[in-house]
Amino acid sequence: MKMIGKISLLAAAALMILSGNDAFAQKKAKAQAEPEFKPLTDEEYEALAATPPMGWNSWNKFGCNVSETLIKEMADAMVSSGMRDAGYQYIVIDDCWQVDRDKDGNIVCDPERFPNGMKAVADYVHSKGLKFGIYSCAGSYTCQGRPGSKGHQFQDARTYASWGVDYLKYDWCSNDGQNARAAYQTMSEAIKAAGRPIVLSICEWGEGEPWKWGKGIGHLWRVTPDIRDIYDCTFDWGGVGVLQCIDAMADLQRYAGPGHWNDAEMLEVGNGGMTRDEYITHFSMWSLLAAPLMSGNDLRHMSPETIEILCNTEVIEVNQDPKGEQGTRWMDMGDKEIWAKPLSGGEVAICFMNRSDSEWHLDHNWLKQTMYFATEINMKTTEYTVRDLWEHCDLGTTKTNLVKTIPAHGTLMVRLSPKK
Repeated sequence: MKMIGKISLLAAAALMILSGNDAFAQKKAKAQAEPEFKPLTDEEYEALAATPPMGWNSWNKFGCNVSETLIKEMADAMVSSGMRDAGYQYIVIDDCWQVDRDKDGNIVCDPERFPNGMKAVADYVHSKGLKFGIYSCAGSYTCQGRPGSKGHQFQDARTYASWGVDYLKYDWCSNDGQNARAAYQTMSEAIKAAGRPIVLSICEWGEGEPWKWGKGIGHLWRVTPDIRDIYDCTFDWGGVGVLQCIDAMADLQRYAGPGHWNDAEMLEVGNGGMTRDEYITHFSMWSLLAAPLMSGNDLRHMSPETIEILCNTEVIEVNQDPKGEQGTRWMDMGDKEIWAKPLSGGEVAICFMNRSDSEWHLDHNWLKQTMYFATEINMKTTEYTVRDLWEHCDLGTTKTNLVKTIPAHGTLMVRLSPKK
């Protein structure tokens, strides 16, 4: 009996050890399957988006017609077209991916359009060396009547983090009279608590002047209603055109900088509503204004002309300059304007923007016609090389006049570099 009891004790001890090992193994497996994110500090959060975000968003071209297949194909096209190599990073699904909440309040994506779930989509996007973005709304419902995040901000942020989301466009429909700053602050804190670096795009349409309070809450903020694929929305088109977006940005330069950007709205380049010259103005001015470059076209079916515009690395370099200054309108001559953006290394980008319906026969004397700007950058004592960023060629120096014909609605964009 004593021997049997001893064996029983040994067996029980062995069982306890095995059970302990099994429990440890289960705990380890769970930890590996569900990584714990350390909350972001304010400094870590504010360090995101050091330069204006670049990527693609589904809304302008596809509206509610989004799916897992579409998003994967866009990721493929961003790589094959050369856009990823030119600096574009984010693939963002806009509204209509969500259909409900489950019994525990978790957001549910459309099972027919996203049969493998949103994490599988994010994993695919990441496998292409890109980042993944998603859409929600600070109100009870999104702009298309889908479930919003009001009352579920921390729950949704944890869900997005578990899916691998890197960017959140956060809209303002069905806001139920909330205070905008407080509403966006709540989602900002939720993202920090979730612990994954997620860029927050404040899509409040500029109604509450988010440029005055958005820094530290979000990383970019819309300054206008939705853009339309049109150069000038003089009439009631239910949105704004390129010119209206530019004018809305004109006096906001002091609010922009690394980690906090004025958002002039998504790009319409390639959607067919404007001429090549108008799209060049669109892309040039967004780059000079240090606005996010989020394309909104069908990346799978781009013309060589569209690729040329979206992948102009010389223009993109101006947008992504680490100095992070937003361009300013230095001269306003009615339909003819001169804009300038200081760059790192003592360089300057200049846009000669022709708003008129006729050609601009430019004959520009650098010292006489941009006197204030010339003084600012010491042009009287420093000679600058003038480079055309669309023709990719040098146009002499600031010691001689700049002579060029700028088409109607077109823009001449140059870069001034101190001559060595």
